Amino acid sequence: MRRLLFLCLLPLFRGQRSFQCPHLCSCRGSEVNCSGRSLTSSSLPTGFPPATTSLRLHDNRLTTLPNGLLDHLTSLRSVSLQGNPWECDCGVLYLRSWLLRQPAGLQSHLGVNCSSPPGLRGRLVAYLTEKEVLESCQYWYCDLALASQVCLFVFVLVQAALLAVLIVFLRRTTEESFTAGESQRENEYSPLKDSSF
Repeated sequence: MRRLLFLCLLPLFRGQRSFQCPHLCSCRGSEVNCSGRSLTSSSLPTGFPPATTSLRLHDNRLTTLPNGLLDHLTSLRSVSLQGNPWECDCGVLYLRSWLLRQPAGLQSHLGVNCSSPPGLRGRLVAYLTEKEVLESCQYWYCDLALASQVCLFVFVLVQAALLAVLIVFLRRTTEESFTAGESQRENEYSPLKDSSF
């Protein structure tokens, strides 16, 4: 009975956790302040309370935002993201699309500038074209495609080598069993041949 009660209450406890102030941040009412904490993209909290109206992420070391991080924050009225070294490659696509979906009055795009690559340094993330972002990350796609092709080639070679070893092993095993069977039959018939003379 206790286990059943625990299982029923578990979703409630999980839900309460998301309303708590994230680790490394401070909260006052519906304002969440994570600014100036040297947060990186990997040390950033994985979620914020759904009722957050003001989110401060400025002056950290953020280079990207995880996909979907801000999507559930429907009550946001103010977001500060400036002062971070945003890398404007494929990883910035989520941030760019989120900024473009925000109302003009929110002005969350102000100060959200690219730090790299050099060709896009200083540009506002929200005003980058998709083509510019994708051009900056094509090298990554090319490297990935090349690595995939090399891995596939190595995999095929290993499979071919294993198949050749298996064929040789089976041939030897059959030849040995065939020769062993022949010699056993000869041994069985040799007393008969001797007795017939």
